[in-house]
Amino acid sequence: MDFADHHSAGHSPDRPLEVSISMKNYRRDFSIFQHTHYINSCSYGALSDQVEAAYGEYLNCRRTQGADWMYWCEIHEDVRSRFAALVGAKADEIAVTTSASASLSSLISALDFSGPRNRVVTTDQAFPTEAQNWHAQSRRHADVVHARETDDGQLDLAHLAALVNENTLIVAVPLVCYRHGALNDIAAITKIAHDAGALMLVDGYQGLGAVPFDVRALDVDFLIGGALKYLLGSAGIGYLYVRETLIKNLYPAQTGWFAQADIHAMKIHGNEPAPNARRFEQGTPSVPALYAAKAGLDYMLRVGVQNTRDHVQGLNRALKDGVRALGGTLTCDLDDNAQGPMVAIKSTDDHALVAALQDDKVVTSCRDGNLRISAHFYNDMSDIEAVLQALEKHKALLA
Repeated sequence: MDFADHHSAGHSPDRPLEVSISMKNYRRDFSIFQHTHYINSCSYGALSDQVEAAYGEYLNCRRTQGADWMYWCEIHEDVRSRFAALVGAKADEIAVTTSASASLSSLISALDFSGPRNRVVTTDQAFPTEAQNWHAQSRRHADVVHARETDDGQLDLAHLAALVNENTLIVAVPLVCYRHGALNDIAAITKIAHDAGALMLVDGYQGLGAVPFDVRALDVDFLIGGALKYLLGSAGIGYLYVRETLIKNLYPAQTGWFAQADIHAMKIHGNEPAPNARRFEQGTPSVPALYAAKAGLDYMLRVGVQNTRDHVQGLNRALKDGVRALGGTLTCDLDDNAQGPMVAIKSTDDHALVAALQDDKVVTSCRDGNLRISAHFYNDMSDIEAVLQALEKHKALLA
Protein backbone atom coordinates (compact mmCIF):
# COMPACT_ATOMS: atom_id res chain seq x y z
CA MET A 1 0.00 0.00 0.00
CA ASP A 2 1.19 3.53 -0.74
CA PHE A 3 0.22 4.72 2.70
CA ALA A 4 2.91 2.56 4.29
CA ASP A 5 5.43 4.99 2.85
CA HIS A 6 3.88 7.88 4.76
CA HIS A 7 5.20 6.58 8.11
CA SER A 8 8.08 8.58 9.51
CA ALA A 9 11.58 7.21 9.03
CA GLY A 10 12.76 5.31 12.07
CA HIS A 11 9.19 4.47 13.15
CA SER A 12 9.36 1.76 15.81
CA PRO A 13 6.73 -0.61 17.24
CA ASP A 14 6.90 1.36 20.50
CA ARG A 15 5.71 4.61 18.99
CA PRO A 16 1.93 3.94 19.15
CA LEU A 17 2.22 3.54 22.93
CA GLU A 18 4.10 6.83 23.20
CA VAL A 19 1.48 8.57 21.06
CA SER A 20 -1.31 6.98 23.11
CA ILE A 21 0.10 8.49 26.28
CA SER A 22 0.27 11.97 24.74
CA MET A 23 -3.25 11.66 23.35
CA LYS A 24 -4.68 11.51 26.87
CA ASN A 25 -4.15 15.26 27.11
CA TYR A 26 -6.65 15.78 24.27
CA ARG A 27 -9.35 13.44 25.61
CA ARG A 28 -10.27 15.86 28.39
CA ASP A 29 -11.52 18.35 25.75
CA PHE A 30 -14.35 15.96 24.81
CA SER A 31 -16.91 15.92 27.61
CA ILE A 32 -18.81 12.93 26.25
CA PHE A 33 -16.08 10.66 27.67
CA GLN A 34 -17.10 11.64 31.19
CA HIS A 35 -20.08 9.29 30.87
CA THR A 36 -19.87 7.38 27.54
CA HIS A 37 -17.42 5.32 25.50
CA TYR A 38 -17.86 7.10 22.17
CA ILE A 39 -16.16 5.21 19.36
CA ASN A 40 -18.24 6.23 16.37
CA SER A 41 -16.23 8.84 14.47
CA CYS A 42 -17.04 7.19 11.13
CA SER A 43 -20.58 8.49 11.71
CA TYR A 44 -19.91 11.79 13.52
CA GLY A 45 -16.84 13.07 15.33
CA ALA A 46 -17.13 13.73 19.06
CA LEU A 47 -17.82 17.32 20.10
CA SER A 48 -14.80 19.15 21.53
CA ASP A 49 -14.98 22.04 23.97
CA GLN A 50 -13.31 24.16 21.30
CA VAL A 51 -15.96 23.44 18.66
CA GLU A 52 -18.70 24.04 21.21
CA ALA A 53 -17.07 27.37 22.09
CA ALA A 54 -16.93 28.26 18.38
CA TYR A 55 -20.71 27.82 18.17
CA GLY A 56 -20.96 30.10 21.20
CA GLU A 57 -18.84 32.70 19.40
CA TYR A 58 -21.22 32.59 16.45
CA LEU A 59 -24.27 32.96 18.68
CA ASN A 60 -22.65 35.85 20.53
CA CYS A 61 -22.03 37.56 17.20
CA ARG A 62 -25.68 37.10 16.27
CA ARG A 63 -26.81 38.32 19.65
CA THR A 64 -24.59 41.42 19.78
CA GLN A 65 -24.15 42.40 16.12
CA GLY A 66 -26.92 40.61 14.26
CA ALA A 67 -24.77 40.08 11.16
CA ASP A 68 -21.09 40.47 10.34
CA TRP A 69 -20.76 39.26 6.78
CA MET A 70 -17.23 40.55 6.24
CA TYR A 71 -15.98 38.56 9.23
CA TRP A 72 -17.99 35.52 8.19
CA CYS A 73 -16.37 35.66 4.75
CA GLU A 74 -12.98 35.77 6.48
CA ILE A 75 -13.87 32.59 8.38
CA HIS A 76 -14.91 31.04 5.06
CA GLU A 77 -11.42 31.72 3.72
CA ASP A 78 -9.80 30.51 6.94
CA VAL A 79 -11.59 27.17 6.54
CA ARG A 80 -10.47 26.96 2.91
CA SER A 81 -6.80 27.53 3.80
CA ARG A 82 -6.87 25.04 6.68
CA PHE A 83 -8.36 22.26 4.58
CA ALA A 84 -5.78 23.00 1.88
CA ALA A 85 -3.02 22.62 4.46
CA LEU A 86 -4.50 19.31 5.61
CA VAL A 87 -4.30 17.72 2.13
CA GLY A 88 -1.24 19.49 0.71
CA ALA A 89 -3.16 21.70 -1.72
CA LYS A 90 -3.22 25.40 -2.53
CA ALA A 91 -6.12 27.40 -1.11
CA ASP A 92 -7.16 28.32 -4.67
CA GLU A 93 -7.68 24.61 -5.39
CA ILE A 94 -10.30 24.22 -2.63
CA ALA A 95 -14.03 24.87 -2.78
CA VAL A 96 -15.89 25.05 0.52
CA THR A 97 -19.40 23.70 -0.02
CA THR A 98 -22.31 22.56 2.12
CA SER A 99 -21.71 18.80 1.79
CA ALA A 100 -19.78 16.16 -0.11
CA SER A 101 -22.92 15.68 -2.22
CA ALA A 102 -22.91 19.38 -3.16
CA SER A 103 -19.19 19.17 -3.99
CA LEU A 104 -19.69 16.20 -6.28
CA SER A 105 -22.85 17.57 -7.92
CA SER A 106 -21.16 20.85 -8.76
CA LEU A 107 -18.13 19.08 -10.23
CA ILE A 108 -20.25 16.66 -12.24
CA SER A 109 -22.22 19.55 -13.71
CA ALA A 110 -18.95 20.73 -15.29
CA LEU A 111 -18.16 17.38 -16.95
CA ASP A 112 -19.09 16.59 -20.54
CA PHE A 113 -20.45 13.10 -21.25
CA SER A 114 -21.50 13.81 -24.84
CA GLY A 115 -18.25 12.72 -26.50
CA PRO A 116 -16.53 9.36 -26.84
CA ARG A 117 -15.11 9.68 -23.30
CA ASN A 118 -18.33 9.13 -21.40
CA ARG A 119 -17.48 6.20 -19.11
CA VAL A 120 -17.53 6.58 -15.35
CA VAL A 121 -15.81 3.82 -13.38
CA THR A 122 -17.14 3.83 -9.83
CA THR A 123 -17.05 0.92 -7.38
CA ASP A 124 -19.22 -1.37 -5.31
CA GLN A 125 -17.72 0.44 -2.29
CA ALA A 126 -19.20 3.80 -3.30
CA PHE A 127 -21.22 5.69 -0.72
CA PRO A 128 -24.77 6.08 -2.10
CA THR A 129 -24.48 9.82 -2.75
CA GLU A 130 -21.52 9.21 -5.05
CA ALA A 131 -22.95 6.33 -7.06
CA GLN A 132 -26.39 7.94 -7.27
CA ASN A 133 -24.88 11.15 -8.66
CA TRP A 134 -23.05 9.23 -11.35
CA HIS A 135 -26.09 7.18 -12.34
CA ALA A 136 -28.14 10.38 -12.54
CA GLN A 137 -25.89 11.34 -15.46
CA SER A 138 -27.20 8.51 -17.63
CA ARG A 139 -29.61 11.04 -19.16
CA ARG A 140 -26.50 12.99 -20.19
CA HIS A 141 -25.12 9.82 -21.87
CA ALA A 142 -22.79 8.74 -19.07
CA ASP A 143 -21.85 5.06 -19.16
CA VAL A 144 -21.54 4.09 -15.48
CA VAL A 145 -19.85 0.83 -14.48
CA HIS A 146 -18.84 -0.58 -11.09
CA ALA A 147 -15.55 -2.20 -10.08
CA ARG A 148 -16.19 -5.07 -7.68
CA GLU A 149 -14.66 -6.07 -4.36
CA THR A 150 -12.58 -9.14 -3.64
CA ASP A 151 -13.67 -11.62 -0.99
CA ASP A 152 -11.51 -9.87 1.62
CA GLY A 153 -13.26 -6.53 1.05
CA GLN A 154 -10.60 -4.80 -1.02
CA LEU A 155 -11.22 -3.41 -4.46
CA ASP A 156 -10.43 -5.86 -7.25
CA LEU A 157 -7.81 -3.79 -9.07
CA ALA A 158 -7.61 -6.23 -11.96
CA HIS A 159 -11.34 -5.85 -12.55
CA LEU A 160 -11.12 -2.07 -12.18
CA ALA A 161 -8.25 -1.94 -14.68
CA ALA A 162 -10.27 -4.01 -17.16
CA LEU A 163 -13.14 -1.51 -16.92
CA VAL A 164 -10.91 1.52 -17.54
CA ASN A 165 -10.47 2.03 -21.27
CA GLU A 166 -10.03 4.73 -23.91
CA ASN A 167 -13.64 5.82 -23.37
CA THR A 168 -13.21 6.42 -19.63
CA LEU A 169 -13.70 10.01 -18.53
CA ILE A 170 -13.24 9.55 -14.80
CA VAL A 171 -12.51 6.92 -12.14
CA ALA A 172 -14.09 7.51 -8.71
CA VAL A 173 -13.17 5.54 -5.59
CA PRO A 174 -13.50 5.97 -1.83
CA LEU A 175 -10.38 6.36 0.27
CA VAL A 176 -12.00 4.12 2.90
CA CYS A 177 -15.09 1.96 2.40
CA TYR A 178 -17.93 3.22 4.62
CA ARG A 179 -19.33 -0.30 5.11
CA HIS A 180 -16.30 -2.12 6.46
CA GLY A 181 -13.24 0.15 6.62
CA ALA A 182 -10.97 -1.23 3.89
CA LEU A 183 -8.39 1.35 2.78
CA ASN A 184 -7.82 1.62 -0.95
CA ASP A 185 -4.49 1.90 -2.74
CA ILE A 186 -5.08 5.35 -4.20
CA ALA A 187 -1.67 5.66 -5.87
CA ALA A 188 -2.14 2.39 -7.78
CA ILE A 189 -5.70 3.26 -8.86
CA THR A 190 -4.67 6.76 -9.92
CA LYS A 191 -1.97 5.28 -12.15
CA ILE A 192 -4.55 3.01 -13.80
CA ALA A 193 -6.79 6.01 -14.47
CA HIS A 194 -4.07 8.33 -15.73
CA ASP A 195 -2.45 5.68 -17.91
CA ALA A 196 -5.77 5.52 -19.78
CA GLY A 197 -6.06 9.31 -19.96
CA ALA A 198 -8.88 9.40 -17.42
CA LEU A 199 -9.42 11.73 -14.49
CA MET A 200 -9.22 10.50 -10.89
CA LEU A 201 -11.60 11.40 -8.05
CA VAL A 202 -11.35 10.24 -4.43
CA ASP A 203 -14.14 10.37 -1.87
CA GLY A 204 -12.08 10.96 1.26
CA TYR A 205 -14.91 11.41 3.75
CA GLN A 206 -14.24 8.21 5.74
CA GLY A 207 -10.52 8.84 6.03
CA LEU A 208 -9.57 12.52 5.97
CA GLY A 209 -8.25 13.46 9.39
CA ALA A 210 -7.44 9.85 10.27
CA VAL A 211 -5.35 8.75 7.26
CA PRO A 212 -2.58 10.96 5.82
CA PHE A 213 -3.53 12.24 2.38
CA ASP A 214 -1.45 14.46 0.10
CA VAL A 215 -3.06 15.39 -3.21
CA ARG A 216 0.34 16.05 -4.80
CA ALA A 217 2.00 12.84 -3.69
CA LEU A 218 -1.01 10.76 -4.71
CA ASP A 219 -1.50 12.75 -7.96
CA VAL A 220 -5.31 12.82 -7.76
CA ASP A 221 -7.38 15.27 -9.80
CA PHE A 222 -10.33 15.68 -7.45
CA LEU A 223 -11.00 15.04 -3.77
CA ILE A 224 -14.31 15.40 -1.94
CA GLY A 225 -15.08 15.22 1.76
CA GLY A 226 -16.78 16.91 4.67
CA ALA A 227 -16.19 18.25 8.15
CA LEU A 228 -18.36 16.18 10.45
CA LYS A 229 -16.39 12.94 10.92
CA TYR A 230 -12.66 12.79 11.65
CA LEU A 231 -12.26 16.54 11.05
CA LEU A 232 -14.29 17.27 14.21
CA GLY A 233 -16.62 19.83 12.65
CA SER A 234 -20.33 19.70 12.00
CA ALA A 235 -22.84 18.94 9.28
CA GLY A 236 -23.17 21.74 6.74
CA ILE A 237 -19.60 21.89 5.39
CA GLY A 238 -18.16 19.95 2.47
CA TYR A 239 -14.90 20.24 0.57
CA LEU A 240 -13.79 19.85 -3.02
CA TYR A 241 -10.19 19.84 -4.23
CA VAL A 242 -9.67 20.45 -7.95
CA ARG A 243 -6.21 20.22 -9.50
CA GLU A 244 -5.17 23.77 -10.43
CA THR A 245 -4.48 23.03 -14.09
CA LEU A 246 -8.01 21.64 -14.59
CA ILE A 247 -9.99 24.52 -13.11
CA LYS A 248 -9.95 26.93 -16.05
CA ASN A 249 -11.57 24.39 -18.40
CA LEU A 250 -14.36 23.32 -16.05
CA TYR A 251 -17.55 25.41 -15.99
CA PRO A 252 -20.09 24.17 -13.44
CA ALA A 253 -23.71 24.48 -14.55
CA GLN A 254 -24.71 24.12 -10.90
CA THR A 255 -23.66 27.44 -9.45
CA GLY A 256 -24.54 30.42 -7.26
CA TRP A 257 -23.40 33.86 -6.19
CA PHE A 258 -20.50 32.57 -4.05
CA ALA A 259 -19.09 30.97 -7.21
CA GLN A 260 -18.72 34.29 -9.01
CA ALA A 261 -15.44 36.06 -9.66
CA ASP A 262 -16.70 38.96 -7.53
CA ILE A 263 -19.44 37.93 -5.14
CA HIS A 264 -20.03 41.58 -4.20
CA ALA A 265 -20.64 42.76 -7.79
CA MET A 266 -24.20 41.38 -7.73
CA LYS A 267 -24.31 41.08 -11.53
CA ILE A 268 -27.40 39.40 -12.96
CA HIS A 269 -26.83 39.62 -16.74
CA GLY A 270 -24.21 36.93 -17.03
CA ASN A 271 -22.18 34.27 -15.26
CA GLU A 272 -18.56 35.09 -14.42
CA PRO A 273 -17.16 32.14 -12.48
CA ALA A 274 -14.22 32.64 -10.13
CA PRO A 275 -10.82 31.83 -11.68
CA ASN A 276 -10.11 29.34 -8.89
CA ALA A 277 -11.93 26.42 -7.28
CA ARG A 278 -14.40 28.82 -5.69
CA ARG A 279 -16.31 28.51 -8.99
CA PHE A 280 -17.60 25.17 -7.65
CA GLU A 281 -19.32 26.81 -4.69
CA GLN A 282 -22.95 27.86 -4.83
CA GLY A 283 -25.05 29.92 -2.43
CA THR A 284 -24.62 31.35 1.05
CA PRO A 285 -22.52 29.00 3.19
CA SER A 286 -23.67 27.54 6.50
CA VAL A 287 -22.14 30.19 8.73
CA PRO A 288 -22.50 28.33 12.07
CA ALA A 289 -20.88 25.26 10.51
CA LEU A 290 -17.98 27.42 9.27
CA TYR A 291 -17.17 28.36 12.86
CA ALA A 292 -17.23 24.67 13.84
CA ALA A 293 -15.18 23.60 10.82
CA LYS A 294 -12.45 26.12 11.57
CA ALA A 295 -12.20 25.03 15.20
CA GLY A 296 -12.21 21.35 14.21
CA LEU A 297 -9.52 21.78 11.56
CA ASP A 298 -7.36 23.79 13.95
CA TYR A 299 -7.60 20.94 16.45
CA MET A 300 -6.80 18.25 13.88
CA LEU A 301 -3.84 20.18 12.49
CA ARG A 302 -2.50 20.52 16.03
CA VAL A 303 -2.88 16.82 16.83
CA GLY A 304 -1.50 15.70 13.46
CA VAL A 305 -2.96 13.16 11.08
CA GLN A 306 0.06 10.85 11.19
CA ASN A 307 -0.02 10.86 15.00
CA THR A 308 -3.69 9.98 14.80
CA ARG A 309 -3.01 7.20 12.31
CA ASP A 310 -0.34 5.62 14.53
CA HIS A 311 -2.51 5.88 17.64
CA VAL A 312 -5.63 4.40 16.04
CA GLN A 313 -3.72 1.54 14.44
CA GLY A 314 -2.51 0.53 17.90
CA LEU A 315 -6.04 0.60 19.30
CA ASN A 316 -7.40 -1.32 16.32
CA ARG A 317 -4.83 -4.08 16.69
CA ALA A 318 -6.00 -4.61 20.27
CA LEU A 319 -9.63 -4.50 19.19
CA LYS A 320 -9.16 -7.05 16.39
CA ASP A 321 -7.23 -9.41 18.67
CA GLY A 322 -10.05 -9.17 21.21
CA VAL A 323 -12.76 -9.84 18.64
CA ARG A 324 -10.92 -12.93 17.40
CA ALA A 325 -10.56 -14.16 20.99
CA LEU A 326 -14.34 -13.83 21.42
CA GLY A 327 -14.93 -15.92 18.31
CA GLY A 328 -16.27 -12.93 16.38
CA THR A 329 -15.74 -12.42 12.67
CA LEU A 330 -13.99 -9.35 11.28
CA THR A 331 -15.64 -8.26 8.04
CA CYS A 332 -12.22 -7.26 6.66
CA ASP A 333 -9.32 -8.89 8.45
CA LEU A 334 -6.64 -6.83 6.77
CA ASP A 335 -3.09 -5.69 7.38
CA ASP A 336 -2.77 -2.35 9.21
CA ASN A 337 -1.82 -0.50 6.03
CA ALA A 338 -4.86 -1.83 4.17
CA GLN A 339 -7.32 -0.78 6.89
CA GLY A 340 -8.71 2.68 7.57
CA PRO A 341 -9.69 3.90 11.04
CA MET A 342 -12.84 1.77 11.13
CA VAL A 343 -13.10 -1.89 12.14
CA ALA A 344 -16.24 -3.79 11.12
CA ILE A 345 -17.57 -6.90 12.86
CA LYS A 346 -20.19 -9.21 11.37
CA SER A 347 -23.48 -9.41 13.27
CA THR A 348 -26.65 -11.46 13.06
CA ASP A 349 -28.63 -8.29 13.82
CA ASP A 350 -26.46 -5.19 13.53
CA HIS A 351 -29.14 -2.70 14.61
CA ALA A 352 -29.93 -4.74 17.72
CA LEU A 353 -26.24 -4.95 18.56
CA VAL A 354 -25.78 -1.18 18.23
CA ALA A 355 -28.77 -0.65 20.52
CA ALA A 356 -27.46 -3.16 23.07
CA LEU A 357 -24.07 -1.47 23.15
CA GLN A 358 -25.74 1.91 23.49
CA ASP A 359 -27.49 0.62 26.62
CA ASP A 360 -24.03 -0.25 27.94
CA LYS A 361 -22.88 3.32 27.20
CA VAL A 362 -20.81 2.29 24.21
CA VAL A 363 -21.71 4.31 21.09
CA THR A 364 -21.10 2.65 17.71
CA SER A 365 -22.98 2.39 14.40
CA CYS A 366 -23.75 -0.16 11.71
CA ARG A 367 -24.03 -0.68 7.97
CA ASP A 368 -24.72 -3.68 5.77
CA GLY A 369 -24.89 -6.23 8.60
CA ASN A 370 -21.68 -4.96 10.20
CA LEU A 371 -21.05 -3.31 13.55
CA ARG A 372 -18.76 -0.35 12.86
CA ILE A 373 -16.22 0.67 15.51
CA SER A 374 -14.21 3.73 14.62
CA ALA A 375 -11.58 5.10 16.98
CA HIS A 376 -9.98 8.53 16.77
CA PHE A 377 -7.11 10.23 18.59
CA TYR A 378 -9.34 10.89 21.62
CA ASN A 379 -10.07 7.21 22.20
CA ASP A 380 -7.95 5.01 24.46
CA MET A 381 -7.73 1.43 25.69
CA SER A 382 -10.59 1.97 28.14
CA ASP A 383 -12.89 2.37 25.13
CA ILE A 384 -11.54 -0.78 23.48
CA GLU A 385 -11.98 -2.73 26.72
CA ALA A 386 -15.55 -1.42 27.07
CA VAL A 387 -16.35 -2.50 23.51
CA LEU A 388 -14.96 -5.98 24.05
CA GLN A 389 -16.77 -6.41 27.38
CA ALA A 390 -20.05 -5.36 25.75
CA LEU A 391 -19.47 -7.71 22.81
CA GLU A 392 -18.85 -10.59 25.17
CA LYS A 393 -22.08 -9.75 27.00
CA HIS A 394 -24.01 -9.70 23.69
CA LYS A 395 -22.08 -12.48 22.02
CA ALA A 396 -25.30 -14.02 20.69
CA LEU A 397 -25.53 -11.08 18.25
CA LEU A 398 -22.12 -11.80 16.70
CA ALA A 399 -22.18 -13.68 13.41
